[in-house]
Amino acid sequence: MGGSSEKNKNAELILIPSPGIGHLTSSLEFAQLLINRDNRLSVTILCIKFPFTPFADSYIRTALASQPKIKLIDLPLVEPPPRELALNSPEHYIWTFMESLKPHVRAIMQNILSHPVVGLVLDIFTMSMVDVGDELGIPSYMFMTSNVAFTAFMLFLLSRRMEDVFSDSDPDLSIPGFPDPVPPSVLPDAAFNKDGGYATYYKLAKRFMDTKGIIVNSFSELEQYAIDALSEEGQSRTPPVYAVGPLIDLKGQPNPNLDQAQHDKVLKWLDEQPGSSVVFLCFGSMGGFGPSQTREIALALQGSGLRFLWAMRSPPTSDNADRTLPEGFLEWMEEGKGMVCGWAPQVEVLAHKAIGGFVSHCGWNSILESLWFGVPILTWPIYAEQQLNAFWMVRGYELAVELKVDYRRGSDLVMAEEIEKGLKQLMDGDNVVHKNVKEMKEKARNAVLTGGSSYIAVGKLIDNMLGSN
Repeated sequence: MGGSSEKNKNAELILIPSPGIGHLTSSLEFAQLLINRDNRLSVTILCIKFPFTPFADSYIRTALASQPKIKLIDLPLVEPPPRELALNSPEHYIWTFMESLKPHVRAIMQNILSHPVVGLVLDIFTMSMVDVGDELGIPSYMFMTSNVAFTAFMLFLLSRRMEDVFSDSDPDLSIPGFPDPVPPSVLPDAAFNKDGGYATYYKLAKRFMDTKGIIVNSFSELEQYAIDALSEEGQSRTPPVYAVGPLIDLKGQPNPNLDQAQHDKVLKWLDEQPGSSVVFLCFGSMGGFGPSQTREIALALQGSGLRFLWAMRSPPTSDNADRTLPEGFLEWMEEGKGMVCGWAPQVEVLAHKAIGGFVSHCGWNSILESLWFGVPILTWPIYAEQQLNAFWMVRGYELAVELKVDYRRGSDLVMAEEIEKGLKQLMDGDNVVHKNVKEMKEKARNAVLTGGSSYIAVGKLIDNMLGSN
């Protein structure tokens, strides 16, 4: 007994996050939450170098610059799979890439084992490292950077077969964790992918069951229905779910795409706008639209008469604006109605008193940030599980206004009239969504306070981890 207590005075966790910024943000917040909560814990993060995420390394080092109890170890560069694999199925590409890293993870972890390691915390896309943990006798936990509902969808796949790829013509689905039937049109692209995407999801879901716990960046007041569904009889093999969020980077790490002058210009413009008058349009680190869709958005903004801040990945210049924007749009905008920028400091923008609504791709981090600051969303999902997030927010909980819940880039064009109607509905302060979002803002903030639901869940998780050695 004394030996176990001695070990727990310095218990180490190994964290292997996916290198995408959307995954890293909450993973690093989680690591810092653990070491701040319990001084017995230290964390080692294995940093993956991935061909499509060049800024991941600098982001990690900046975010953790003042955390001596979090150590970083770089995994070696490995030969990536053929690029065409990524075009056929990004999920299958990532799975194949992670498999090639296993020997390197094993070698590094064997060196670390001179310390007491109480757990291996894996991201959804690094789940195959469960094998390494099993070999070395280290229990694995999954940190889900999305929500409990998406976790429920993934586990639902295990009631099917690995070859049962979904089809658009399938009937609506009864998925434990969703209060309403789920139309196939809101499932992630991978669910329909016959080139390894669906099979990858299925294999990842199977690995969920090999963990000691599923840690989710969510909170029970938001997703109690889904948490209960995973705990009910018939789901008894499902590992315990720990809702520990919202985990949000409120400091806003420096973005390599955003220079200080641009940052200051955006916030200065917002300072000059009336309270709750500006609609913020931002579609994530990988979101963007072609010229036709960009033009429709611009026409809708003009037609709505609303003030706006529009973050585009590649904003038009006076030289090429005529190819993507309606004639005279930039001149009209510069009269004070709006601002177009390349990148915006999203957390600071959503926190600003001038913002009254958010047109979003419905990435999970963005949804949590919008709830934290009480800013309602107009849903425009683009990729990954965003369609499912949008459906869940609109139909399940009335926490967002629907523009689209089943948008597919490349096959859909949303016309200006529809966007304008959605914008006006979003900015209507009497909308029930505004009331619901304000209430959920309070619940989100209370969840992480001492004695709140997420605070309690973190305590139970740490007890589970330290009791496992």
